[in-house]
Amino acid sequence: MTDTILFKEVQRFTQWYIWILLLGLLCIPVYGIIQQLVFNKPFGDNPMSDLGLVIFFFGMLAFCFLFRMMQLKTTVTKEKITIQFIPFLSKKISWEEVAHAEIVKYGFVGYGIRFSKTYGTVYNMKGNKGITLTLANKKKFLIGTQKPHELDDVIQSAIK
Repeated sequence: MTDTILFKEVQRFTQWYIWILLLGLLCIPVYGIIQQLVFNKPFGDNPMSDLGLVIFFFGMLAFCFLFRMMQLKTTVTKEKITIQFIPFLSKKISWEEVAHAEIVKYGFVGYGIRFSKTYGTVYNMKGNKGITLTLANKKKFLIGTQKPHELDDVIQSAIK
């Protein structure tokens, strides 16, 4: 038997300033490769080897690819809530474990997976709205969302 999905949200890093920063950082090894390999001019006062420069480029490219593939998936069923921070983790919380859930508007807590004294473990991609879950064992979670009221309605009906 499969769970019926009551709510599903997939978030990605779409903020323009993050992509400008990442692409700007990628331009450094590209410029270095052009200078050093094409024009045969050392890149910098203490230049890297040609191989080191190429490895640096592919490392930065992989870093940009990682950001492109990262996503926060929140799925709610009658039995549980699943948080997937792809490619890093997947967490399932059954509704029997949840003591309290509410919508919150928070200040900047950072992107990705973070720890906060106020909210416990934070899963956030963008924005400043989320759902806090307090478990019966007093652990706390904050799940960032772009659809806070829709998610809250589904969660409140699921935990009743």
